[in-house]
Amino acid sequence: MRTLLQISLALSLSGSLSAQFPGLTLPPSGNNQKASVTQFIGPVKVTIDYSSPAVHGPGGKDRRGQIWGKLVPYGVTDLGFHGGKPSPWRGGANENTIFTVSDPVTIEGQPLAAGQYGLHLIAGPDEWTVIFSKNASAWGSFFYDESQDALRVKIKPAKHEYREWLTYEFTARRPAEATAELQWEELAVPLNIKVDNVNEIYVTKLRQELTGAGGFNPQAYDAAAQFCVQAGTHLEDALNWADLAIKMPFVGQTNFDTLSTKAQVLLKMGRDAEAQTIMQTAVHDPTTTSLQIHQYGRQLIAAKKNREALEIFKLNAERHGDAWPVNVGLARGYMAVGDYKKAAEYAQKAAAQAPDDQNRQNLEAMAKSLAEGKPYDN
Repeated sequence: MRTLLQISLALSLSGSLSAQFPGLTLPPSGNNQKASVTQFIGPVKVTIDYSSPAVHGPGGKDRRGQIWGKLVPYGVTDLGFHGGKPSPWRGGANENTIFTVSDPVTIEGQPLAAGQYGLHLIAGPDEWTVIFSKNASAWGSFFYDESQDALRVKIKPAKHEYREWLTYEFTARRPAEATAELQWEELAVPLNIKVDNVNEIYVTKLRQELTGAGGFNPQAYDAAAQFCVQAGTHLEDALNWADLAIKMPFVGQTNFDTLSTKAQVLLKMGRDAEAQTIMQTAVHDPTTTSLQIHQYGRQLIAAKKNREALEIFKLNAERHGDAWPVNVGLARGYMAVGDYKKAAEYAQKAAAQAPDDQNRQNLEAMAKSLAEGKPYDN
């Protein structure tokens, strides 16, 4: 004999289907509006599509305190379908809750392949089971089949501030992991999603994308190589891309940006002498600007290569004369090697040439500090 719960679920299912006939735009059953949330974890796209019921029922009845263990029963339930096999909860209302991930991830430390999954949950007072089913097109959990499970993980629920509408939200967000959380009434169910090989995925995508329109743009190769330098990954790929940015037929460009990127790759690979040679070519290139030389000098100071930095600032003066930011660089270069008197002279010159009040005030403060025999840190 069917229970009242089974009958009401069957009626709800029938009404939902009639209210959501394929190809027709009709209101969702029970006014449980559809919702979707997407979060990128590095290059990986994660989306949860669901229908969002309220704590207050369609007739306005307050069901607070009646959600967990009652409206959403603990354990699995015979819904009266699929030969009486007990089913988990569909993680929302109406149709399947769908979890989509563009690339492989780990869920609570366990691997899940890229794809689209039906998301089901087995609620419990102290522990939940989250199920990722390979069947993402089923209607709710009425025909759930355990043999189609791709993954099951155990989760501890937690108290949460009151939420009227069932919501999925990405709470903690970091470059290679995030927490997706089901929140409803006064409960949250967190789910840790991690991308273990985020740099490999980035580089795989870059390799593919550089066979398209980006493959005819030297800036695209340069940007790809810069990513590898900053991430400290796939340096052989980075060196190849840096070379293509410089000398690929009909595409490559030899300029400060492309040459300095190759030098950065070589430095990262421990090939310092080659990097130094490339940078000398870069700073002497006729198209290199005073600002590019200045920024390179600043990078050398940051790397504690103060004598080299001063020589670069002097080269900037030879190339571009008595100008701003040439004099700014000389002030910083002489300050870096401890010649505060000369540094103060160039800081005063630079202050008179400053393009705006903020730079002028900073340089005046720098000149004053240096004149008093003290370094200036700004």
